[in-house]
Amino acid sequence: MTTAPDLTHELTVRTDDGADLAVTVLAPLSGTPSAADVVLVHGWAHARRAWGTVADRLIRAGHRVVLYDQRGHGASTEGRTPVSVERLGSDLAAVLAETGAREAVVVGHSGGGFAALSYATTSPSASRLRGLVLLGTAAHGQDTPDSEVKMMGNPLFTKALRRPWLGRKLLGSTMGKKVDTVVLDVNRQMFAATLPRVRADFFRCTRGWDLRGALASVTIPAVVLHGDGDKVIDIGLAEILANTLPDARFEKIADTGHMLPLERPLLAVSAVAELASR
Repeated sequence: MTTAPDLTHELTVRTDDGADLAVTVLAPLSGTPSAADVVLVHGWAHARRAWGTVADRLIRAGHRVVLYDQRGHGASTEGRTPVSVERLGSDLAAVLAETGAREAVVVGHSGGGFAALSYATTSPSASRLRGLVLLGTAAHGQDTPDSEVKMMGNPLFTKALRRPWLGRKLLGSTMGKKVDTVVLDVNRQMFAATLPRVRADFFRCTRGWDLRGALASVTIPAVVLHGDGDKVIDIGLAEILANTLPDARFEKIADTGHMLPLERPLLAVSAVAELASR
C-alpha cells in the first residue's frame, strides 16, 4: 500500500530583526509541481486563512503555494524594528529566499500588495518573479486618519468584533453587499484575532508612503484587480498603480468590496494562471 504524499509543510522564517514568520508550504495535489510557485501575502488584520479557497484551487492546478502570516499577525511575532512597508517588503524577501520560491507569482492583497510592491522596487532578486497579482491595493494615498488608527487600536473595538452580529456589522463596509454570512464572519474573526496595537501600527505605517516614482523601473508583468465597491482603498488609486507599472493590466470587479481573496477568490486564481503562462 502506498502512502499519500505530505501536502503541507510548516516552517518558521526568522527575519534579520528577530521576527518569527509562520509559513505554510503546500505541494501541488499531483505531487510534482507543474506550474509556477505562488506566494500569497495577506492584508492588515488578516492571516493566512484568508487564502483558503485560493490556495486550494492553486494546488489543484499544479502550483506549489507558499503563504505566511505577516509579522504580528496570526502565529507570527513582531520583531524588534518598527513596522514599515519597507520592513514588510524585506519580510517577503526572507520568505521567498527561505522557501526557494524566487521565480514565483506573488499575490498581494491590500497591505500585502504594499509589501509586494516594496519588494519589487527594492530587491535585486525581484526581477526573477513571474508576475504580481495585486488585489485591492495601491502605491500611494494611504494616509489613514487619526480617528481610524485610534479605533483600530482600541481594545473596545476588539471586544465588539468578538460579538458575531456586531462585528460583522462594524466591518460591513469592507465587503460587498452580496457576500455570504460565513465569509463575513471569517473576515470578522481575523480582525478580532489581531492585537489592537498591531492593527493600529500597521494602519499608521503607510502615512506619506508613495512608491509611484519607483514603479517605472518595475518591469514584472502584473494584474491589478479592484472591486467597484471598495470603500477601503479608492479604485482611482488602483488605476494609477496599473497605469504607472510598465506592464500591468487593470480590471474593475463589479459588485465587489475590498476583501477580494474572500469575496472573489477564483479571480485571483485566474490572474495567477494568466501570468504563469506568460
